[in-house]
Amino acid sequence: MLPDHAHKRGHSRAHDLVSSLTRQILLGTFKPGDKLPSENTLVREHGVSRTVVREALSKLQASGLVEPRHGIGTFVMARQAQAGLRVAAESAANVRDLLELRVGLESQAAALAALRRDEGQLARMRQALDDYQDLAAAGDSCIEADRRFHLLIAEATGNLYFTEMLLQLGNGLIPRNRMAQAERSGSKMAPQAYLANLEHEAILNAIRRQDPDAARAAVCLHLSNSRDRLLPD
Repeated sequence: MLPDHAHKRGHSRAHDLVSSLTRQILLGTFKPGDKLPSENTLVREHGVSRTVVREALSKLQASGLVEPRHGIGTFVMARQAQAGLRVAAESAANVRDLLELRVGLESQAAALAALRRDEGQLARMRQALDDYQDLAAAGDSCIEADRRFHLLIAEATGNLYFTEMLLQLGNGLIPRNRMAQAERSGSKMAPQAYLANLEHEAILNAIRRQDPDAARAAVCLHLSNSRDRLLPD
């Protein structure tokens, strides 16, 4: 019989593998219908045992993210959209309402992320903001990097439901039509995108310092300012 500390270590490794695979599924690295890497590949890439891999895959199956197919492998399942969160056309009223919803959801996500984030998650957030700045400075759309940053904060909570809720917002997470128009500025970063990125940096800095109150306040300020930028009237 394995000692208690060995069981705990194995459980922790399984949790880490579940988190890694869940993030890749929810962020689209593995799409519905894709086959996950084989057990041997997961063992090799993550440096864990077969027992850990099987425990992680079992947890993913229980959460409805994957399904095993006997003799073939494990496949990503399609997630059913929740009709109640389907986003309507981007009228000014809808944009305002969505931002009000996001203030409550994302401020709590940022506070939890500040307490629970790891170095790998911080690095991915940093990369998202670097990509945002590079794209905006070149006059290109930085919507994808913006969306990725917010989803990474949700992922860093360690609570799958935060990520699922943001994913259900779809394009409503970053109102595309209005943001695309605001971002176009020739070869210089648009003022709106520049200000938004300063706010993103404040959020990331608070999460890095593990300051949940500052992270919550930074998200509230960012989304409040986003509302004023998108809906100046």
